[in-house]
Amino acid sequence: MTTRTTRTTRQKILITGASAGLGEQMARDFAAVGRDLALCARRTDRLERLREELVAAHPRVTVSVRALDVNDHDHVFEVFRAFRADLGRLDRVIVNAGLGKGQPVGTGRFDANLHTARTNFTAALAQCEAAVEIFREQNAGHLVVVSSMSAMRGMPRNLTAYAASKAGVAALAEGIRAELLRTPISVTTLFPGYIASEMSARAARTPLMVSTAKGVRAMVRAIEAERVQAKVPAWPWVPLGFALRHLPLRLVTRAG
Repeated sequence: MTTRTTRTTRQKILITGASAGLGEQMARDFAAVGRDLALCARRTDRLERLREELVAAHPRVTVSVRALDVNDHDHVFEVFRAFRADLGRLDRVIVNAGLGKGQPVGTGRFDANLHTARTNFTAALAQCEAAVEIFREQNAGHLVVVSSMSAMRGMPRNLTAYAASKAGVAALAEGIRAELLRTPISVTTLFPGYIASEMSARAARTPLMVSTAKGVRAMVRAIEAERVQAKVPAWPWVPLGFALRHLPLRLVTRAG
C-alpha cells in the first residue's frame, strides 16, 4: 500500500458529519492528542454536547461547532470559510458526512436513491471544492474522503445506489489527488469496512463488524500517516477487498 510520509502536524481539523458515529469518534480521538477541531453537522444539540465533553476532557483544545446540512452547497462554502476564520487556518478536512439508505433500483423508490446519491457524492463534491479552495490559498492541507468497502464493486438490493455513490466519491478523491500530486496538498481515501455506528445499526449483524472505537482508531492511524488509500481495519478488509474486486459478480451478489 502506498504511503505518503510527512512530519507535518495537522493541528486544525475540520470534520463533517461530526454529531454521531465515525465523525463523533474521530473528534474524540483527535482531541485526545491535542488537535483543535471544527465540527459540523445538522444536529447542533449533539455537537454542543460533544464540544462540552471534549473541552472538559482536554481544556487546551479549541473546539468550534457550526450547523451544516451538506446538501446546502452554498452553506458548505460559508461554513468552511467561517471555520478557517475561527481557527486561523484549516490543516485537514475530513469529508465524512453521508447516509446509507437506498432501495433496489426500479422498485419505485427513486427518491431514496436520489437522496443517497446527492448526499454521498454531490455534497461530497461541494465539501471537496470548499476544502481544496482553502488549501490552494494556504498552499498546504490534507483532504480526507471517507468512501466505503462497498465501493469495490457494484452491489445489489439496497446497496446499489450507496455503493455507486461511494465508488464515485473514491474516483473524485483520486482525481483531486492526481491534480495535486506536485503540490503541498495531500489526499487520503478511506474505505471503511463494517464499523459499528448509527448508520450501520440497521444493517444485518455480521461477525466482521468491529466496535466504533476500534474501527475509528484504524481510520485515524491511516489519516495521521496520510496514506493515499486505506482499507480499514486492515484485517480482514485488505484481503476481502482483493476478493471483492476479483470474484465473479454472482458471488459478490450473494455477499451483498
